[in-house]
Amino acid sequence: MASFVTEVLASSGKLEKEDLSGKISKMSRKVEYTKEEVCDTINKRYNEFLPCLQGSEELMGQVDELSKEIDTLKTCIDSEVRLKLDNIHVAMAEYAKLKQQLEKNTMIISMLGHLKEFHSAMEDFNKAVLEKKYVSAAEQLVESLKDWKSSELPLLRALSSELTVQRENFIYILGDEWKRLAIWKLPSSKDLKSFLKVELNLSHGSSKNEEQKPPDLLCRVLQALAVQGDLQHKIKLFSQILLKNMLKPLVMYPSLSVKVTEQDDATSLALQCLEESSEERSTPSQVYSKLILVLKTLHSNLLGTAASVDSDSSSKLSAVLGELIWEEISQCIIHECLLYSIPTNSSQLEKYNTVIKETEEFEKSLKEMQYLHGDSTDLLKYARDVNCHFASKKCKDVIVAARKLMTSKMHNTVKITPNTNVTLPKLPVPSSEVRVSQEARKEEVMLDNVKQLAAGTLSLPACRISESVQQLMELVLNTLCEAVGSSPQCALQLFFTVRNIFQLFYDVVPTYHKESLLKFPHLAAIQHNNCMYLAHHLLTLGHQFRPHLPPPLSEGIATFVDMVPGFRKLGAQCFLTQLNVQRAELLERLSTARNFSNLDDEENYIAASKAVRQVIHQLKQLGTVWQDVLPVSIYCKAMGSLLNTAITEVISKIMMLEDISSEDGEHLHTLCQTIIEEGPLVFIPLAEENKNKKYQEEVPIYVKKWITFKELVIVLRANLQEIVNRWAEGKGPLAMEFSSSEMKSLIRALFQNTERRAIALTKIK
Repeated sequence: MASFVTEVLASSGKLEKEDLSGKISKMSRKVEYTKEEVCDTINKRYNEFLPCLQGSEELMGQVDELSKEIDTLKTCIDSEVRLKLDNIHVAMAEYAKLKQQLEKNTMIISMLGHLKEFHSAMEDFNKAVLEKKYVSAAEQLVESLKDWKSSELPLLRALSSELTVQRENFIYILGDEWKRLAIWKLPSSKDLKSFLKVELNLSHGSSKNEEQKPPDLLCRVLQALAVQGDLQHKIKLFSQILLKNMLKPLVMYPSLSVKVTEQDDATSLALQCLEESSEERSTPSQVYSKLILVLKTLHSNLLGTAASVDSDSSSKLSAVLGELIWEEISQCIIHECLLYSIPTNSSQLEKYNTVIKETEEFEKSLKEMQYLHGDSTDLLKYARDVNCHFASKKCKDVIVAARKLMTSKMHNTVKITPNTNVTLPKLPVPSSEVRVSQEARKEEVMLDNVKQLAAGTLSLPACRISESVQQLMELVLNTLCEAVGSSPQCALQLFFTVRNIFQLFYDVVPTYHKESLLKFPHLAAIQHNNCMYLAHHLLTLGHQFRPHLPPPLSEGIATFVDMVPGFRKLGAQCFLTQLNVQRAELLERLSTARNFSNLDDEENYIAASKAVRQVIHQLKQLGTVWQDVLPVSIYCKAMGSLLNTAITEVISKIMMLEDISSEDGEHLHTLCQTIIEEGPLVFIPLAEENKNKKYQEEVPIYVKKWITFKELVIVLRANLQEIVNRWAEGKGPLAMEFSSSEMKSLIRALFQNTERRAIALTKIK
């Protein structure tokens, strides 16, 4: 009976509706109960951290059972809705409410399903970490973080915190594995001996019970770090230690080498010193071979695995390291090795092609191991630009050598004579020189009868110059010879370096030796000669080399003539400054002569006599110092100028006297006679005494006031008639040296006021 009633009610649809409503209400209660149980369990496990594994598994079963019942009810509701479309307005409100409640329950069940997935993921993660499947564990953690990191629900925030804690623990585990598998032994100091203690041990991480390829665990640790985003930081720290303690020392110290030891469970790289190297720098081939050995070992035992777990990625971990170290190590190779391998002579440039090929092979090996990417690098570019670097290095070395010569002592001298020639290396014959020489021979035939210049024309007079300046000139000639056989760009650079050498001399020497040039007359004379010597060669230097230099130097810009006036002026100014110093000293000595007055007083006479002797002594000393140093003509002019300054001062002092007694006159005559006798003896330009007599006899040529002085000495002992006779009505020798007013003043000082003096004064016109 009951089943019959049920069938009747079911056919009318009322029982089904009441049955569905009851089931949904019942299920809602079950869902709420299950939700509370799940939340409580999750809170206890991930928030309160209580062990409740069995209860959570039963709850997971209940969740699955409820999910199945909901799916069945959903199917029934959809069927009922399709059957009752005609009564849609009546059932809409009822079914909408039921559907809303069902959707809520569905959402809760979906969330519970996610919680189940989270729980499973955490279980898989912990299992993978225990089994050292670090890549799988890292991927599990990353996927879980994507789903839960941004949630705002309190329960899910607890799960997100749990994920963060698990990630930090996982990174710590990976870091600990990394420290255990890659072990550095580092020295406390950074000298050569301490580097011998540097060692890197790469443990493969396998044991007797593990069936793994030796480097597998190490690579899996690195890949897991890559997944977690911490690989770059670890490799960066590793690269800094590698550069500082292994790669750079191998480049900088030629005696250092690397020893690789392979074992079943580890590979070690250690620095060692095989033998004491006599070379200051390693050759490029030595550096390349040592670096390749280190990087190849790292590639096969550490960095040869993929940088990503993505199957489509072909990038290796070596690419990560290469990007971090390449710029710094390449600059180290350039500045500590390649720079010093650049030839110092243009004839050696051809041999440098070997270094270029070695550099290409080095970079090719690095590209094969993925340390390098791209076609052009600074290292290879530097090696290929050897011509420019040769010129730069040559110019730098030349400038350094030149400056060293300029700041060396000047007093070491060499003798230069008109026959002294600068030895020029053999220069190639320019193509146009043959035609020029033929034309010159034709002109020579035509000009046979024309008066020729003397052999000594434009030759440098005999003198002494600094040995350093002679070496400087040799350096200039060698540099220009290098330019002759070089490329146009290199030749241009070398040529202007030579010009810079001369400019440097012009600026440095007067400044660096300033005090010595003022203090020592000997050095001032040498500096004068140095400048004149350089100016002499600057006249012809460009002409000698221009035909042999490449364009545009051969087209007229290779000249040094514009620098000649500056060097001549520099030498002249230096020597004139010293002459002024000597003049000031002479005048200071004569200032102690008490104006040559009242010489009848013994004290005054002694002072005047001492001043004269000091002047003669100073001139003799200068003569000795400048002897055989200055050219003879310059020597005689200089000594003549100084002696002229002294006697001009004496003449001036005597002419200012208003009263000269006969005794004073005798004393003055004695003093002046001393100057006349001793003065010519200061002219000793040559070391051979017998050859100096000629120049001592030519004193009047170099001392303008010499004749005037001699006439004054005559007047000091002459009587009035003798003075009048030498005046000879303004045509005598006395009139040639003194004016009438000067002579009258001198007569008034020497003679008393008598009728004879008055007659004599009338004759002085």
